[in-house]
Amino acid sequence: MLAAVSRKFVVRTYGCQMNEHDSERIAGLLEAEGMEPASDLESADVVVLNTCCIRENADNKLYGHLGALKALRERNPSLQVAVGGCLAQKDRELVRRRAGHVDVVFGTFNVGRVGELLRQASEHGPQVEILDSAPSDDLEAYPSALPPRKDLGHAEWVTIQVGCDNSCAFCIVPQVRGPEASRPFSQVVSEVRDLASRGVVEVTLLGQNVNSYGRDIALALRSGSDSASEVAFQAGESWASSGRRVRPLFADLLRAVGSVEGIRRVRFTSPHPKDLLPETIAAMAETEAVCEQLHLPLQSGSDRVLRAMRRGYTAERYLQRLGEARKAIGDLAVSTDIIVGFPGETEEDFEATLEVVAEAAFDGAFTFQFSPRPGTRAGEMQSEYIAPEVVAERFARLAVVVERSALAAHRRRIGKVEEVLVEGPARKDPTMVAARTRQQKLVLLDPAPGLVPGAFAKARITDAGAHHLRGELSGTPLHPKRRRLAVLN
Repeated sequence: MLAAVSRKFVVRTYGCQMNEHDSERIAGLLEAEGMEPASDLESADVVVLNTCCIRENADNKLYGHLGALKALRERNPSLQVAVGGCLAQKDRELVRRRAGHVDVVFGTFNVGRVGELLRQASEHGPQVEILDSAPSDDLEAYPSALPPRKDLGHAEWVTIQVGCDNSCAFCIVPQVRGPEASRPFSQVVSEVRDLASRGVVEVTLLGQNVNSYGRDIALALRSGSDSASEVAFQAGESWASSGRRVRPLFADLLRAVGSVEGIRRVRFTSPHPKDLLPETIAAMAETEAVCEQLHLPLQSGSDRVLRAMRRGYTAERYLQRLGEARKAIGDLAVSTDIIVGFPGETEEDFEATLEVVAEAAFDGAFTFQFSPRPGTRAGEMQSEYIAPEVVAERFARLAVVVERSALAAHRRRIGKVEEVLVEGPARKDPTMVAARTRQQKLVLLDPAPGLVPGAFAKARITDAGAHHLRGELSGTPLHPKRRRLAVLN
């Protein structure tokens, strides 16, 4: 008897690290259903598009790709197409109205249902299932609780929180991801221990507002009658044995995750400046595994625009907290997010942004031209929209300031010997090896024996650009499977 042929799948991802992590778990779910990853779209039986809706061009990109899949579907009538993620959560039935060949539409609160929905679509026709919130006891709210991929790498993401309680005027995340919900403290630490036991050496903690992690847990437990063991499970031993005041538990979590044996690097994204508390800075400084890297979104350097954005801080307060972090954490690299052309932004506002960016001397920045999203406060400010040509001109001026400080920061690293973690062939030049410093700097190296993904090595920095460093190997790489640290010359 011939063995049954496994169905093959492709998962395509748009958007942030949270979406990337969701996609990993979707892949794990499909593998648990007996499917195998396909090498390309042509050989796939199932295509899942995990979407983002932060910016307007995300919509255009999705529907453009769905148009291309329609032709593929005509060549392969058995192909199933599923659309999930934030844009599916927002657009709901609109996805199928605009692309009738889509078999399944699912949202951000029912990722774990993708396999069942595909089966239902096969038997009963197209399925649209969008939940407005996740059940409070539903572990599937956290991507990390879903089946993992079989091919864990040396670096992995760990979701510690979903949703967001902020009300930033430009952001649709609270509408498509819901309110903040933190994962139990001990569950996060247990997952990190499990990852470490399987050879993972670097973890990145994920949340929409990651450094407010645990505030909701502390609030729920403050006046409750839970047992001591349950309190410790939910909020950690430190909070359980303290005065139990309502506060974020992120600093406690950093220390706990950073103490897991085998984990040599801990990162996190994305924090909010208003929640960069002294205890978080202290935990970063005092926990060896926590990397000297901070992504701290600025968005604007104008206090007037920051108020309109509902960001909850001033430029002065932002710079103060940034200064406190740099004072406490040696060799700290800082990156940021900046929006150009927020409704009502004047030339004076933009000049204020340039001044703050210059003073902050960022190592890098993700810069965006304002994109209106229906359903947000900024999306209703049409009368204050900035002319596209003005936004483009400001965007170009900002790039000059950002790249100037980034290049200066990188040039200061020339001559230093850095510990790097090898990623593999460089994306833009596969003849080179890509590696990362603790500051998340990309270092390009010439190929050499032992420079395999997951290996630690020492690299002397020889040259610098605004977006990468060049280095030469110094000493012998430490193979990722070796648990004992070697001394590298």
